[in-house]
Amino acid sequence: MALATPPGIGAISVIRLSGPNSIPAIDNVFSGKIKIKEAKSHTIHYGNIVENDEIIDDVLVSVFKAPNSYTAEDSIEISTHGSPLIAQKIISLIINNGEVRLAEPGEFTKRAFLNSRIDLTQAEAVADIINSRTLVSLRGARNQLGGLLSSRVVSLRERLVNVSSFIELELDFAEEDIELIRRNDLYSKIIDILVEIKGLLDSYTFGKVIRDGINVAIVGEPNVGKSSLLNYLLKESRAIVSEIPGTTRDTIKEEISFDGILIRLFDTAGIRFSEDEIEKEGVERSRDTVRNADLILFVGDVNVGFADSLSTELRELNSSAKIIKILNKTDLGVNKTFFEDFKISVKTADGMTQLLEGLKKSALSEGAYTEKDAIVTNIRHYNCLVKAEENLKKALKTISENYSGEFLASDFRAAEIALAEIIGEVTPEEILNNIFSKFCIGK
Repeated sequence: MALATPPGIGAISVIRLSGPNSIPAIDNVFSGKIKIKEAKSHTIHYGNIVENDEIIDDVLVSVFKAPNSYTAEDSIEISTHGSPLIAQKIISLIINNGEVRLAEPGEFTKRAFLNSRIDLTQAEAVADIINSRTLVSLRGARNQLGGLLSSRVVSLRERLVNVSSFIELELDFAEEDIELIRRNDLYSKIIDILVEIKGLLDSYTFGKVIRDGINVAIVGEPNVGKSSLLNYLLKESRAIVSEIPGTTRDTIKEEISFDGILIRLFDTAGIRFSEDEIEKEGVERSRDTVRNADLILFVGDVNVGFADSLSTELRELNSSAKIIKILNKTDLGVNKTFFEDFKISVKTADGMTQLLEGLKKSALSEGAYTEKDAIVTNIRHYNCLVKAEENLKKALKTISENYSGEFLASDFRAAEIALAEIIGEVTPEEILNNIFSKFCIGK
């Protein structure tokens, strides 16, 4: 059992129990018109939680009997007044009067998985729903909970099993030298499966963005308008703006949601050489921010442009992040030729619409995916798909080099196991424990 609502004072608190001892445990402390063991499933009953004839609280008890519950076990939810004292008193009372214990993190969802109510990708989607920060990430997690990704993986695995079954059967008749499936046909079927796996792998860039958001570092030399750009994007005066170079001494982090994409903005100190100890520390923190960025907004202005030395340093600090060059202060007039991606004036808002659209396209890459597609958002799923892809490519090589069926069967089995790990049909206990340990208690 566990408190299913956040700790603290609120309108109500909900205490959840699951397992064969749930109903007897609540009957030991609940006083209502009927015993909960006599209640029908999916009914709610008003009464009191009582200890030694003293009423602790008047409550509503919701009854969900196996197998028609979230966990597929007998489950009880107790709605009490939202006092932490009341909730803790009731939890202690039930534990002391019944054969129940406190739940571990994610244990209710883990039981739902172990009892085959949901597969592992759906269980992980529960955590993603709870942690959703934008509407797009919520939709993506909802689709995963609905089985959109699971159904694709199950279909792929079934196709793989159907193909590998011919190879396994051929091994049983190895002495007769029987070929149940032509190697050209087998090669073609593997290619088809690989194409679909690649599509899922390609979706990970988009999936990671909608699930986790994107880190965007705003960098440039001092006084080019980095803080002004941050303030514009936030629609508030978050950073101090001054004509004095080096005003920003520390990295400022803020978050915005743009068209459903969570963007973490980092306004950095101007990167330059300085004798000032505080500014030197700010510059070093700016470099750390660049190292961890997914996208870099390299801001210059119509006076200084983009220093080649800083461009080189940014690429050395982070070779994988995309760099967008933004020429600011165009309201002052552009009299030189620069090689920028966007021209803007934060002061007049000129060019800002185009910049925001470019920012979104860069964040989502060039893939034609949406949160309504079966997409990969989880690094565990991605790694399993990579394993499956690698083993199927080995199978293609096995066919091309005309190796015996034993090698081919081994490649297929490894690919099948990798796909099975995604949905939890074959998953080591330590992986399961790691997944559910990240859940909140009570879920």
